[in-house]
Amino acid sequence: MASQHLAIRRQEIIRNLANVRQRIEAIVEGKYEARLVAISKLKPMSDIRIAYEDGQRHFGENYVQELVEKSKELPLDIQWHFVGPLQSNKCKMLAAIPNLWAVETIDSQNKADLMNKVCASRESPLRIFVQVNTSREESKNGVSPEECITVLNHVQDNCPKLQLVGLMTIGAPNRDPKEPNPDFILLKNLRAQFQEAREIELELSMGMSDDFEEALKLDATNVRVGSAIFGARPPKH
Repeated sequence: MASQHLAIRRQEIIRNLANVRQRIEAIVEGKYEARLVAISKLKPMSDIRIAYEDGQRHFGENYVQELVEKSKELPLDIQWHFVGPLQSNKCKMLAAIPNLWAVETIDSQNKADLMNKVCASRESPLRIFVQVNTSREESKNGVSPEECITVLNHVQDNCPKLQLVGLMTIGAPNRDPKEPNPDFILLKNLRAQFQEAREIELELSMGMSDDFEEALKLDATNVRVGSAIFGARPPKH
């Protein structure tokens, strides 16, 4: 029964991955590279192995301890993204993961400074995205849009162990679907401001299972897709 269940699960994940990849390609049409990050939080390692065997390499996790455990057991060429709220006391644990590809949730100058400090022993700078609270929700982390450029400049000028690669937003779930996503548009505008001032082009990490296609149409380069690949997540106890 276990092997039969695994075979069914394998078919499901491979089918879902193919569907998501096709939907991405239908929008980007080879014009630019869009990275698919498979969000695997609370999913068993067997699910990640199935996606890995189907060629997926970028995976995202929300909980530091879970990421530490998975990174020890799974192939070293997986490129891990940390996409959850970043707690100061967990930065050192994160920095110790050798195949941590990026932290997408730097949400203050203080967190940037701390991450820069704990990355001192890493061979190469750690890629980071600055998270922006574009929807200004109290329940969400991220720098305010007004603070964003200041934080970007700070990372670029004062954090040699960090490689500033992009901006990230989650955005508001309850909005008019007939209107362009204001969170995505705001992130694009912030990127343009920084590029004009510093001549540095940043990536845009935006779009999840429900809205990654809209994000791609607004120039997302990094989409974070979980349930459309792995199905609904179980509740975290």
